[in-house]
Amino acid sequence: MTKAKQVKKSNRSLLQRYAAAPHVVWSVLFVIAPLIFVAYYAFTDGDGGFTLSNVTEFFTPTYLKIFFRSLKLAFIATLICLLLGYPIAYFISRCKPKTQRALILLLMLPMWMNFLIRTYAIMVLIQDTGIINSFLGNFGIEPIHILGTETAVIIGMVYDYLPYMILPIYSVMTKLDYRLVEAAADLGCNGFQVLRKVIFPLSLSGVISGVTMVLVPSISTFYISQKLGGIDMLMIGDVIEQQYTASNYNMTASLSLILMLILLVGLAIVNRYSDSDGGGMMP
Repeated sequence: MTKAKQVKKSNRSLLQRYAAAPHVVWSVLFVIAPLIFVAYYAFTDGDGGFTLSNVTEFFTPTYLKIFFRSLKLAFIATLICLLLGYPIAYFISRCKPKTQRALILLLMLPMWMNFLIRTYAIMVLIQDTGIINSFLGNFGIEPIHILGTETAVIIGMVYDYLPYMILPIYSVMTKLDYRLVEAAADLGCNGFQVLRKVIFPLSLSGVISGVTMVLVPSISTFYISQKLGGIDMLMIGDVIEQQYTASNYNMTASLSLILMLILLVGLAIVNRYSDSDGGGMMP
């Protein structure tokens, strides 16, 4: 390597380090530093002394019941989002480019509205005197009590997080080589076999991304459960907010830290298996 090339490579490396500096500073200030503060408060008491009581309290029956309820509702909402979002993403990806842009715009429009407004809109739809029950009443059907139940919380999460499932899957499906689909059909595969052996394996990375983007906020959500589920439908996010509002920062930090660690372990396991599959074709 000539001296000129070495100088050019050194200058390029120096420029790359300078370009990365803002990201490093941002990560330190708004990612690493907050995590250090959370860990500090999680393992200290009100006087600043070391304690494990905040962490161990999470494993009491009261908190575990709330956590498993959050996990159950989040898994149900994520599954519904996947069952609805996958065919929608496939349909959009097979449309003409102009139609795709129009459909994606329609999909994104609700996300431009305030989160609170969207939640209140769901309340108006599903309450006992809401639009849905009023419509059913015109046919002599008794009102269906939904608001204040787990079903209402799931509906709210599906409504708010469905676009986060569709978009990653759609972005992967638009890049699929559909000649493989045609080849599978020519070799005798029916529609379900094509989906199982070709389309789904090739779009698995988008599915993993969509599941992650829906499951994580669903587990830690709090406003949806408060408005649609009521005071008896507490989720782990509601408990964290209550502890923070009561200025119990140590318990708030411990709950947040444990929830974050559980989510990270779960995501690591999912990513490990998805990487081992390689997104290739299934046998």
